Amino acid sequence: MHFRAGQTRATSANLAAMPHDHDHDHPHTLLPPEPALRVRALETILTEKGLIDPAALDEIIETYQHKIGPQNGAKVVARIWSDPTFRKGMLDEPMPLLEELEFYGRQGEHMVIVENTPEVHNVVVCTLCSCYPWPLLGIPPGWYKSDAYRSRVVREPRKVLAEFGVDVPDDKKVRVWDSTAEVRYLVVPERPEGTEGMDEDALAALVTRDSMIGTGLALRPEA
Repeated sequence: MHFRAGQTRATSANLAAMPHDHDHDHPHTLLPPEPALRVRALETILTEKGLIDPAALDEIIETYQHKIGPQNGAKVVARIWSDPTFRKGMLDEPMPLLEELEFYGRQGEHMVIVENTPEVHNVVVCTLCSCYPWPLLGIPPGWYKSDAYRSRVVREPRKVLAEFGVDVPDDKKVRVWDSTAEVRYLVVPERPEGTEGMDEDALAALVTRDSMIGTGLALRPEA
């Protein structure tokens, strides 16, 4: 299975070829295998029981996909690149600063910021489900929730990163961070060369969603 920037889902054929964790006693096994089908099945059941309002769900999705999205995280990264005091605060104790910026809420209550360096490349996964910092990155991409990504990136991170187009040198460590319901991570990509003198808005435009997960790099200014 090969992951590419912008890829939104894995095919059934590819997932079938990947190792899976089988737990026939787990309630998730009663749902369809594809994440999109699972979501649709759950939404249908909950709607029929009167437990959710589809219109409210649509509003939540619209908010996180178009009004929040990864631009919040990009603003944070750009400021970390530009402001040493802010950078120290974010690496030490990010939540007070994120609350000041109003980049917090459900799915982003307990954030940890990890910084890529010339010695270390960080990548984030949620091996159990799809825990993800919604207030900073919006809705998680389909591949992030796939069984293939969740199982493989822990076992063979360099190979998975290479499939995303990120070739990590052999002398550089790869550190995999496993998100949970209690803790979520944001990767600060390395600042590209040639960005000296750029303001925060210009820097934020170089920060991609995938670079804040660790499956991508920040864009170069010429890009």
